[in-house]
Amino acid sequence: MKFRSKIARITAPLLLFPLAASADVSPQAQQTAAYAVDHYEAAMTDTLAELVHFKTVARDDLPLEKNPEFTGFKRALCDKAEALGLECEDHGYVMIVALGQGKEKIGIVTHGDVQPANPAKWKKSPFELDRTSEPGKLIARGSEDDKGPIATALYAMKAIKDKGVPMKRRVELIVYLGEESNWGPLKEFLKDYDMPAYNITIDADYPVVTAEKGWSEVRATFADTPVADKGKPYLSDFHGGYFRSQVPDEAHATIVNATAALEKAIRARAATHPKVKYEFARKDGALYVTARGVATHSSEPQHGINAIAFLADALGSDWPANAAGATVRYINDLIGTGILAEQFGDIAYSDDFMGPMTGGLTMVKAGENGLTSHLNLRRPTGKTAELLDAQIHGAIDRWQKQTGIQVAEVGVDLGDPYRVDNAPQVEPLLQVFRHFTGIKDAGPVAIGGSTNAKLLPSAVSFGPSMPDKAYTGHSEHEFMTVEQLRLNLKMYTAMMIEIANL
Repeated sequence: MKFRSKIARITAPLLLFPLAASADVSPQAQQTAAYAVDHYEAAMTDTLAELVHFKTVARDDLPLEKNPEFTGFKRALCDKAEALGLECEDHGYVMIVALGQGKEKIGIVTHGDVQPANPAKWKKSPFELDRTSEPGKLIARGSEDDKGPIATALYAMKAIKDKGVPMKRRVELIVYLGEESNWGPLKEFLKDYDMPAYNITIDADYPVVTAEKGWSEVRATFADTPVADKGKPYLSDFHGGYFRSQVPDEAHATIVNATAALEKAIRARAATHPKVKYEFARKDGALYVTARGVATHSSEPQHGINAIAFLADALGSDWPANAAGATVRYINDLIGTGILAEQFGDIAYSDDFMGPMTGGLTMVKAGENGLTSHLNLRRPTGKTAELLDAQIHGAIDRWQKQTGIQVAEVGVDLGDPYRVDNAPQVEPLLQVFRHFTGIKDAGPVAIGGSTNAKLLPSAVSFGPSMPDKAYTGHSEHEFMTVEQLRLNLKMYTAMMIEIANL
């Protein structure tokens, strides 16, 4: 999913987005929303349990069409849709579940693939819906991002069908299966797709998301050069992180020839970060240091505790410049433990609506060319890609000259921010949100991430995450509350009716 930053959740000024003086949500939408909850809440939760069972994680060694997890998920989705009286089409990477026969249509965009999950960090299997460990929470990989929204949309459509609600437009639920790994197949599909007039993703935040930062990354690779004096302390290993869109909750370092004084100094620096758990162990003459933080979606770094950054900080910077030592020096000098990239030369900036650019390490991993650190940036409007790229390379070049340490390879990817103005579905969506939540001053917001909304014309996002609630997708404790799932069913049912009848 999607890449959110609560730092960027800034309610638009009311002078720019005035509250509508129009009527509230239609009585028919209200009544059908109530019917959906009364009749299908339990079935929706059971369907969510069925969908999260499939480990729909992209694999490099097995294409989607041959991956039994994906083929099983697609079959289960179509079987459920057809059992509910809905149409279902399989287009390979794209599944479409449809309701209605109107010539015009609305697109409800979501995804069925998920990020990896470390089973050791879950009370039960991450691919089993855990309804009991924490009462009131439905815990599983995909519960929020994005199989919960899929299950919700299915039963919203079923309730509308049951009640025979007149719909000017056909509703098409577009379920993409490569959102977390590869947007290429969706781009190809959309070239020949009869594009809906109104497009809404259900893979982000409420009230209504009209702007998304651009997913960006800076990779710095250091070659594993030999240590000149192997009799002195040096870092033989430094690594951490699980995947590239998660603030990591675990990082590891190995120190050879660690003296008691060095260990004491590292422990003293570690003690200045009480929210991080540090573990020290000695074995075979080496000192092993582990940092444990809090994982979160990398678009919301303020909700996590970055184990890689805080381990580097505790280790300090005075290390021989082999791959591990150079990486730690680079992290401490240019990245630090903050989340706004303020140490990285002149790259930090902010937009009045979208908020500041955020930055957080997501992985440090060894590869064929050396040790690579991955710095995830979420880029708002306000600075050109050309300028930002020049500033990134300039900061690294200056650092190399100052330290005498050479970066073997630098990679920079800069995604474009996305912003929609004056989309006609925004005000009706806000009316739905205001009615069902009671938050009467709700206005459009910006998020830190990148959903498939930017691939469709004038698309905006509508949930499933409430404002001022930490997003749990991509974390090792992903969940949807029972209360939120119920509220989403109400709002998605009403949303489909209101937008389909614009």
